[in-house]
Amino acid sequence: MSTAPRLTALDALHRSLGATMTDFAGWDMPLRYASERDEHNAVRTKAGLFDLSHMGEITVTGPAAVDLLNFALVGNIGTVSVGRARYTMICAQDGGILDDLIVYRLAETEYMVVANAGNAQIVLDALTARAEGFDAEVRDDHDAYALLAVQGPESPAILASVTDADLDGLKYYAGLPGTVAGVPALIARTGYTGEDGFELFVAPGHAEQLWRALTEAGASRGLIPCGLSCRDTLRLEAGMPLYGHELTTGLTPFDAGLGRVVKFEKEGDFVGRKALEAAAERAESAPPRKLVGLVAEGRRVPRAGFPVVAGGQVVGEVTSGAPSPTLGKPIAMAYVDAAHATPGTEGVAVDIRGSHEPYEVVALPFYKRRK
Repeated sequence: MSTAPRLTALDALHRSLGATMTDFAGWDMPLRYASERDEHNAVRTKAGLFDLSHMGEITVTGPAAVDLLNFALVGNIGTVSVGRARYTMICAQDGGILDDLIVYRLAETEYMVVANAGNAQIVLDALTARAEGFDAEVRDDHDAYALLAVQGPESPAILASVTDADLDGLKYYAGLPGTVAGVPALIARTGYTGEDGFELFVAPGHAEQLWRALTEAGASRGLIPCGLSCRDTLRLEAGMPLYGHELTTGLTPFDAGLGRVVKFEKEGDFVGRKALEAAAERAESAPPRKLVGLVAEGRRVPRAGFPVVAGGQVVGEVTSGAPSPTLGKPIAMAYVDAAHATPGTEGVAVDIRGSHEPYEVVALPFYKRRK
């Protein structure tokens, strides 16, 4: 039996703007409004406005909230101060990645865990199961929030025009409560585009008011609404992993080149510690494959799952691929054998429907903004 996709609080507004909608992780979401290239370029040069209300918010509270999170996640949440956020992961007992997360410390004993839309229930179930024995409560708060993002070099000026919050003092991966266009919000300096920007957590009933206010405030600075399609090309250029592509249950953080998020030095045990210690040793001695960037010499675009070849042999697999509006060429991320992972390695190609298209191996990210 088919289940109708869930709708965000901004669904009617997206349709009134002529958005092309798509089913994404069980949600009806805007794919694009007009030109995804124009939306991509707006975020790189001016600003874009996104509806990210499909993401999952999970609140963890109580005297032992930090102890639970340190046990359940691979990062050291104990070193996150109030008002700051941390990128981390939740892994299975065998070290496989269940999801990558951002954890915000909202108060002394209150945290908000933000999970990817497709994994929100998996993360909620895992945290709930792992909470046994801890004096902490795990609560599904998705319905309490709508999430809007303003991303791009003009985003600080746009947001500053509709809030009196101290944006200049708000560091990257930090959040503070404030009022934006008359709406109470958690203002976070986080994003998934490679640009400066903000994510605004608000009550669903305030989402449309906030969207309209930001649209008006950003009109003179080139802000336009943006969909999931350009969000994908933006994060790909910035070398940011996407769950289900660069991150899966079949990979550990060390396999993904993100072993830095695993904090073995924190006190006590955590789920997956033994398996991850073994994975760390393997990665140091002889990493089987590494995540690299690939830039096309031609015009054909690689897609996830396409083989990477060298000397007639398969040496890897594309995880994400798309045309890059910023570089003007097709690009891809791929896991390739360590012997072919060094930037500049010659003779590497992608098998695109039987044709071996030449690609240059490059270091990630493809794009890095000027500070």
